[in-house]
Amino acid sequence: MLIIDSKDCENIDKALKKYKKKFEKAKILLQLRERQSFTKPSVKRRGEVLKAVYKQQIASGKIEA
Repeated sequence: MLIIDSKDCENIDKALKKYKKKFEKAKILLQLRERQSFTKPSVKRRGEVLKAVYKQQIASGKIEA
């Protein structure tokens, strides 16, 4: 749960801005999207390996990004 400390004289826009910043830092939306569907660990690993291979190919100059 996100709690925003706001002073009585503080503008509502500033409080909303603080809330949005805290919300992004907490990565709540990312967690919700991640939990919407289950991905098998083997599929996750395969994706990470493919991403690493792609990055390595870009670094070596085989692929133009």
